[in-house]
Amino acid sequence: MKHFILGVAAAALISGGALAQATARDSNNPAIKDSSVARVDVSAKGRNSFTEAQARGRIAKAGYSSVSRLNKDQNGVWRGWAMHGRKKVAVGLDYKGNVTTR
Repeated sequence: MKHFILGVAAAALISGGALAQATARDSNNPAIKDSSVARVDVSAKGRNSFTEAQARGRIAKAGYSSVSRLNKDQNGVWRGWAMHGRKKVAVGLDYKGNVTTR
């Protein structure tokens, strides 16, 4: 009888763990790489792993041309200048891949 109760308890623990893993795996994780580019009002501060070439590409993908003078600031945001239509604007790219203008 002891073995039966221990077996049922062990099975319940194992299946409960599997259920918790499935729930966590199926949740919407915002840290997952997303190839789309969003325009936001404020850049997110954080360690930026984009290279300068990748930053240029993401900014161009957001509709800007002639991206120039890109440098990473103290908040980890790539900052530079670009053309949007006929207007020269200050642009930024944060670690999430979001583009901002000033």
